[in-house]
Amino acid sequence: MRSIEDGFLKKLEFPAGILSDIRAIGEYRGREALFARQSPETLEKLLESAIIQSAESSNRIEGVFAPLKRIKELVEKGAQPRTRPEQEIAGYRDALNLIHSGYKDIPVSEETILKLHSMIYRYTAVQSGAWKKWDNEIVEIKPNGSKTVRFRPVSAEDTPLFMNKLLSLYNNRVKEEFPDPVILIPLFILDLLCIHPFLDGNGRIARLLTLLLLYKAGYGVGRYISLERITETTRKNYYEVLLRSSQGWQEGRHDVFPWLRYFYGTLIAAYKEFESRFAAFKGKGSKTEQVRSAVEGSIKPFSIADVENACPNVTRDMIRIVLHRLRDDGKIKSTGIGRSAKWVKIG
Repeated sequence: MRSIEDGFLKKLEFPAGILSDIRAIGEYRGREALFARQSPETLEKLLESAIIQSAESSNRIEGVFAPLKRIKELVEKGAQPRTRPEQEIAGYRDALNLIHSGYKDIPVSEETILKLHSMIYRYTAVQSGAWKKWDNEIVEIKPNGSKTVRFRPVSAEDTPLFMNKLLSLYNNRVKEEFPDPVILIPLFILDLLCIHPFLDGNGRIARLLTLLLLYKAGYGVGRYISLERITETTRKNYYEVLLRSSQGWQEGRHDVFPWLRYFYGTLIAAYKEFESRFAAFKGKGSKTEQVRSAVEGSIKPFSIADVENACPNVTRDMIRIVLHRLRDDGKIKSTGIGRSAKWVKIG
C-alpha cells in the first residue's frame, strides 16, 4: 500500500510525458465506447481471440507451455486438461471467463484475490487460495548458476495485514475518486507485486487483477486485446522496470515512474492494436486486411500459428497466401523453413 498512501501520493510530480500518456489513454477509452455501439459483433470476434492469447501468454511468461492447438481446445471447447501445463492454462481460462462475464459484480477484496488464486490452480494439487505460509524472495539466477536476491517482499507473517491495508486503502480511494483510476490501478498492482502475497502465481494474479480493475474503471480494451500477450513480448523490460520501481518500496522511497511508463505503454499499445484490428474485422470482412493488420501489429518474429490465433476466422491456407504476397512485396521475410519457421517485418 506504500504507493497509494496519502504521504506518498501527494508528493508525486508527474512528468509531462506521463501526463500525455494519461490523456491519450482517456481519448482511446472514449473511442472504445463508440466502437462498442457501432459493431458489437466485431468485438465478440476479438474477444474470442484475446482469451486464447491471454491464457497462453500469461502462463508462458511463467514458463508454462502447451501446443496452440491444445490451448484452443481448452479455451474454446472447454476441454479437460491432460498435463500439468494444461491444468494451469485451464485454471487461468476459468479465471478469465469469470472476470469477462461478471466483472461488475466482483468486489475488489481479499476473498476475490484468494478465489482467483484458487481457480488458477484448481486442476492441480498445488495448495492455493491462501496467503503464503513462508517468506519468499525474488531471486536472479545467473548463467554460472549463482543466485542474487533482487527483492525481499513482505514476510509471510505480515502479509495478511499488508493485504488488508492495501485493499482497504484502494477501495477508499475508489470511493473518494482520488486519484484517477488510470493512476490508482497501476500503483495498486505495483504494491501487490511488492507484497508478493503468494509463494507462486503472483504474476498471474496481478495480470488478472489488472484486467478486472481496468474493466471496473471503464477501460475495456483487455477484453479485446490480450494485455498478457503484450507483456510477454516485452517481458525483459517488464522485469527490469519492476525491479527499478520496487527498490526502496519498504521505506516508501521507491520511484514509481518506470513502472507507470511501462504500464501506460502497454495500455496504449493495446488500444492502438484494438483500433487497427477493429477496422480490419469490420472493413468489408476482408480476410486479407485482417492478416495484414495482425502482421503490422506484431512486435517480435511471428509464426503462421500466431497469425492464425490473431485471425480466428481466416483459414491457414489464406494466411499463407497473404504472407507470401507480403514477402514478395518486400514487407516481411522468413527466418526458416517448415513448422519452426518465423516471419519478421522488414524496415
